[in-house]
Amino acid sequence: MPRSAHNTAPPDHAEVVIIGGGVMGASIAFHLVEAGITDVVLVERDELASGSSGKPIGGVRAQFSDPLNIELGARSLTAYADFPHRPGHDIGLSQVGYLFLLTTNDQVTAFEDSIAVQRRIGVPARLIDADEARGLCPLIATDGILAAAFSPDDGHARPTRVIDGYTSAAVGQGATIVTGTAVTGMDIRGERVTQVHTSGGTISCAAVICAGGAWSAALGEMAGVHLPVRPVRRQVGITAPLRPAPPTIPFTIDTGSTGYFHNADDDTLLIGLADPREEPGFDTTWTSDWLTPFRAVMSDRAPALAEVVVTSGWAGLYEITPDHNALIGRADSPENFLYATGFSGHGFLQAPAVGEVVRDLYMDRVPVVDVGPLDAGRFAAGRTGRPERHVV
Repeated sequence: MPRSAHNTAPPDHAEVVIIGGGVMGASIAFHLVEAGITDVVLVERDELASGSSGKPIGGVRAQFSDPLNIELGARSLTAYADFPHRPGHDIGLSQVGYLFLLTTNDQVTAFEDSIAVQRRIGVPARLIDADEARGLCPLIATDGILAAAFSPDDGHARPTRVIDGYTSAAVGQGATIVTGTAVTGMDIRGERVTQVHTSGGTISCAAVICAGGAWSAALGEMAGVHLPVRPVRRQVGITAPLRPAPPTIPFTIDTGSTGYFHNADDDTLLIGLADPREEPGFDTTWTSDWLTPFRAVMSDRAPALAEVVVTSGWAGLYEITPDHNALIGRADSPENFLYATGFSGHGFLQAPAVGEVVRDLYMDRVPVVDVGPLDAGRFAAGRTGRPERHVV
């Protein structure tokens, strides 16, 4: 990771204070600095990538049901493909595709509708039959699979490398990163945040951007802004080396159960499942409980994985909103408080585009993507649309 002012006092002043050292805060810092806003301080309570962005491999995709999520995902895919040139870093991008396995008529209909929207936006997704799906992922059994949705541009990359690339470039152009420092409060005068208080000192500022992930609700309260985000634990595992070594496969998801798997290293797989029994909370203890429903699903869907040995794992927090769509925008009051949070598991894959959007919002420019529907005030105003359906 780039050099930072770890456990030292932050500067007394900054034009922009970004709260949160995950992929979203890193992307925002990079895009601001690239645009000439160099007096930027990013404050992280722990280490960079210590929250949800610390997972070993993150999915990148544009296969969503909501057109806005499709657009953010597609724009971010383009940015990730160009990452070795801008900002200039190897992120381990593997565009092996996402493969959604569909086992009910309702799922097939929903994905047919979504793919029609995706293709209008330029995403090369298509519906395929069970035999073609097995050709892409030989680990699956075709019994019970009615169809599958596949887009070859999707895949996965390494979140910590993305954060390293963004923050290295930002620091190289003048940004300051302060780790091991918690935000403890904010001063509001009139309609503006004037100071951010931290465990290392007070920063006077012209604007604050909240990219605090699962902790964003508490950060919003400090500014008097309601950010309806709740944390939910998600867990993943890494298998023991498989013999024979698995082939290169897409990021494969059993849509009904959310059980998923994809390549990790040469002979291991990353596996996961959104355990419906998980209650909201900040607990990030890794347990093996979720392996029971995962194994049950795989006994039908990918029998070779039903008894696979798991040698390591990781637990992190999804930042869930009521409609599983992000909160991106500028508060009405205080007017210099901006936010990008609540991505409900999609933050890594949308981070490049959201960094551009928040840059534009701060600079009072028309955003590269219209994120007006993602304003945090939509819930109080009754402006919520249909929840994102393709959530893992």
